[in-house]
Amino acid sequence: MNILDVKGVTKRFGGLTAVHDLDLHIATGEILGLIGPNGAGKSTLFNCVAGVFPPTQGDILFNGTSIAGKKPWDLCDMGLARTFQIVKPFGAKTVLYNVMVGAFLRERSTARARDRAMHVLETLLLDHRAHQLAGNLTIADRKRLEIAKALATDPKLLLLDEVMAGLRPTEVDDMIAIIKTLRDKGVTVFVIEHIMRAVMALSDRVVVIQFGEKIAEGKPEDVTRDENVIKAYLGREYDAA
Repeated sequence: MNILDVKGVTKRFGGLTAVHDLDLHIATGEILGLIGPNGAGKSTLFNCVAGVFPPTQGDILFNGTSIAGKKPWDLCDMGLARTFQIVKPFGAKTVLYNVMVGAFLRERSTARARDRAMHVLETLLLDHRAHQLAGNLTIADRKRLEIAKALATDPKLLLLDEVMAGLRPTEVDDMIAIIKTLRDKGVTVFVIEHIMRAVMALSDRVVVIQFGEKIAEGKPEDVTRDENVIKAYLGREYDAA
């Protein structure tokens, strides 16, 4: 069963078409990678799915229910959460406080919200930072905190927007392991990422877009051999490697 179906979605901003007649689906329990050059429309598509922008045309189904035009807070309540490429924690508050904000979506008791938040921090290997101020974290830990805030809302589908940007190779490896753990715990993942070795290691399937249109879809190893993808995004250097 598909947890997400994007059907003929188009998003226009005045005379600019950022996404054009795009179809994709994500099966429950899958990790789907979304790649493409800068300006291809990846974040716009994410924002349509997450309720930031209503699609100009087309429909988006979450667990079979149309969510096109629904607000982000309603989608979060339904079990769809997302992270942001530019992380903005409550810097003057503790890491635990930041995650508890998300936990209060499901918990009304402060004690239960704290317990949920601590469990999430343990999953993200961030529990030892629980009582530090979020503003004092390294970029790698801020990225983990961004995921933790979303995960605390108990999502069924998690949208990750370049959570590995700016990380060192060993930190990328750690993040790959964390995301795989989330999938093993029952969270379906839709990820935008530019680090190709991460895309290859994580994704069950990859969708490639350029100028707002899908140009390829399939298993990572097949997509990276696609001539259109090499020309539009990867370049001959990647092909040679």
